[in-house]
Amino acid sequence: MEMLRAIRGFGDAQDRMHGGMKHGMDMNASDLAALRLIIIREEQQRTVTPREIATHLRISTASTTKLLDRLTDSGHVRRVAHATDRRARVIELTDTARTEFFRLFGPQLSAMRDALSGFSDDELAAASRVIAAVSAAIDPEAG
Repeated sequence: MEMLRAIRGFGDAQDRMHGGMKHGMDMNASDLAALRLIIIREEQQRTVTPREIATHLRISTASTTKLLDRLTDSGHVRRVAHATDRRARVIELTDTARTEFFRLFGPQLSAMRDALSGFSDDELAAASRVIAAVSAAIDPEAG
């Protein structure tokens, strides 16, 4: 139960951080979730298509188009041609969005890195397995 309470506490802290991100970047929850997905995929060196955003957010393709129009108009993303499929588009984060994100939330990211620095590699590996297992239990498509 202690681990589940810690996970709930982490979830609450993330909710507050995401609330601050929505306010700081002046966008709604879906827009922010789409940006987070793009950032995560970018770190994994993977592209993101509009269909993947729709699936991830569980919204229609029409809603996804409106979301991407908002994020494009605000300068946060751009639609670019897919590298191997000329008919397809991928969504990329703009340098402006990346700069804004790290300006607003760099201190929290740094604090998270600092919080992990006191743990051994084995402890971090065990914690990673726990988080991955809980994520998969909550959402089998997570990751």
